[in-house]
Amino acid sequence: MKFLSFTAGLLASFLLSSPSFAEQKPPKDDVFSKNYIKETMLKVTDWQLSNPKHKATDWTNGAFYAGVMAAYETTKSSRILDSLMLMGERNNWLPGNRYDHADDIAICQTYIDLYRIKKDRRMIQATIDTVQKIRKVPGVEVKRHGITWWWCDALFMAPPVLAKLSKTLNDPSYLTQNDTLFKQTYDLLYNTEEDLYARDASYLVNASGEGKKEANGKKIFWSRGNGWVMGGLVRVLQELPKNHPQRDFYLTQFKEMSNRLAALQQADGLWRSSLLDPESFPGGEGSGSGFNYQKYNWDGNPACCGEGSGSGFNCYAMAWGINQGILDKAKFKPVVQKAWTGLNTLLTPAGKVGWVQPIGADPRRNFNAESWEVYGAGAYLLAGSEVIKMKW
Repeated sequence: MKFLSFTAGLLASFLLSSPSFAEQKPPKDDVFSKNYIKETMLKVTDWQLSNPKHKATDWTNGAFYAGVMAAYETTKSSRILDSLMLMGERNNWLPGNRYDHADDIAICQTYIDLYRIKKDRRMIQATIDTVQKIRKVPGVEVKRHGITWWWCDALFMAPPVLAKLSKTLNDPSYLTQNDTLFKQTYDLLYNTEEDLYARDASYLVNASGEGKKEANGKKIFWSRGNGWVMGGLVRVLQELPKNHPQRDFYLTQFKEMSNRLAALQQADGLWRSSLLDPESFPGGEGSGSGFNYQKYNWDGNPACCGEGSGSGFNCYAMAWGINQGILDKAKFKPVVQKAWTGLNTLLTPAGKVGWVQPIGADPRRNFNAESWEVYGAGAYLLAGSEVIKMKW
């Protein structure tokens, strides 16, 4: 926490001295301008660094710092790069303590990205050692759950680490390892009828229709978990060689999920915490489909009740898909346009990303305009890093 406060002060002294950060809302059509996106990404980065939360190696910060890295790549701010390097140095470039838990290597994505700039082996050696240990030493996660990556969010945390190591070290064995573990999660949790992931095995419905369901009788698929899977798929596909034999496996999922999620987008451009029962839990606690909970964005205008982190990752992933020519521009550009517009209604003038579902394993968790988490900021930053590349 001391480190986070230190880097927050370092970055804040630079960002807040700039006259471009006057507290005023830009015209709505300006949310797509490159200047607006860069300035807002800097503002969000600054606010979140100034308001640290969780241990630096926590999974939440793994997602946040992925966004901070994207902010650096977009803005080329030397201050952001300095803050990233200080984070790594204070962590001694170590992952979390649980070597086989995907959460604890999420931060390693950023270590590898920084290594690619600095070329200092010590920045990734502990990551290499941890991933190698997973191959050799049976872990607690397999003993408890049958597979290593037993919940869908794990597909953002760990697979990009293995894919990045493979590309960085020119070692295909990391991709083989990733393919094996990823497919175990896919086989257990991916619903081929809905093209969505269940959060974990406790949300599976058996052949007799027995299992947890929403108030409307639908299966439970939550926005945050599926958004994180989308983000993970992007970050794996970015690293895979074009001729990788399993590339189509990842591409097919990405396209299927993009199409399904596009159909589930709400009128405000965002996604509700429960994807198939949006009326029950639209950002506030309620029961049944008649619950109506209205929120307001930071200029006082009504806005609906989307969930910030899942919506941010969906926007990031679909914008990337358009930019790479993977998704049909005519179909998905309006989806991304609405999503980015909606995400910007969740921001405060200071750069806080609100309406982010808190930590938990259930889409029923209550949240409101004051609800923020570091991963909400990370998702927003990743979305901005791809939206800025689009031609409007």
